[in-house]
Amino acid sequence: MTPEEWLLVALALVVGVGVGVAWQRYRTAHEVVARTLVPHRTREVLSVLQSGAVIVRRDRRSAFSNTVAAALGVSRPDGALHSGVADLAERAWRADAPVEDDVEISRGVLGTSSIVHVRVTPLSDELALAVANDNTEQRAAEATRREFAVNVSHELKTPVGALSLLAETIQDNPDDTEMVTKFAGKIRKETRRLTKLIQEIIEISRLQGGESVMEYESVDLAGVVDEVLDAVRVAADAKHITVVSEVTAHPEVMGDRDLLVMALRNLVDNAINYSESGKHVTVTLAVEDGIARIAVVDQGLGIAAEEKERIFERFYRTDPARSRDTGGTGLGLSIVKHVVLQHSGTVDLWSQPQVGSTFTIRLAVDGGTDQAAKADEEES
Repeated sequence: MTPEEWLLVALALVVGVGVGVAWQRYRTAHEVVARTLVPHRTREVLSVLQSGAVIVRRDRRSAFSNTVAAALGVSRPDGALHSGVADLAERAWRADAPVEDDVEISRGVLGTSSIVHVRVTPLSDELALAVANDNTEQRAAEATRREFAVNVSHELKTPVGALSLLAETIQDNPDDTEMVTKFAGKIRKETRRLTKLIQEIIEISRLQGGESVMEYESVDLAGVVDEVLDAVRVAADAKHITVVSEVTAHPEVMGDRDLLVMALRNLVDNAINYSESGKHVTVTLAVEDGIARIAVVDQGLGIAAEEKERIFERFYRTDPARSRDTGGTGLGLSIVKHVVLQHSGTVDLWSQPQVGSTFTIRLAVDGGTDQAAKADEEES
């Protein structure tokens, strides 16, 4: 190497060492300031909080923040502070009182947004305490509750309004025996629909509250299938629909028998209601790799691809007019989904318009063993 090149290398080395020393001095100074502003015991207390905790400095940086605050994205260990939190701190100092608000924070490479509720309390003219909690799920739950209340109000108005009109018509024409008889039948139909709607609203509210499955017991799924098929036999015969079962195993699962019967009954009722006269509905029960699989197969109208994602939503109907004729409430499949979720299972849909649909429930077998296979082994 030439003397000039050696000189350049030496200069680069000197500059690099100088930058490293300066950076180390900055870090040391920052740590000294942090330790001075926030005593050791205070940092220990803030470190174990379940909420994000940040000691905010007047220069819009943090003197200390715990790991939860970093996870929420409101601050970083190097002292960087989210601008929304710094703005709240400025407002708190100006008001000389605690200030709280929601801060939207984007995190990750995809920029996923979350809503963090931050409360900032001034501690002195130079320091403030910010406490942060993730409110994303709470806000989503509140939105869901509001939507549910609106939907319930809308759904209740229809049968109640119909009952009121029918009653008024009968009252105005009490001598018309034929009309009174006809409208009385309609009143009974609307009453049954209203009763079913109220029962399902109560049930899905309990399911979403996680209060339905309190005590598990061993449930024979083959017995559940038999009970459901016996219950729907009259309705199926009235529509000339053949309902058959194909049970190749007798698995038992831990769960609530009444809820499992209700979920399967909803699926079979839908299969019958959305099938034309002369068609078949098949309920299969099998076990594979410790998983019980119950499938309800129909030859009905089928479900379009764009509707499959929404089919388990509350009050969603693929055919509102047909649902009114059959007394459907739009809650049946939502109840199925929540029952299966409470049993740590899954429910899937395959469907093709004008071909039919297959709803499949999968549940873990109690002990991972097919009871029928076990019994066969004992007999042999």
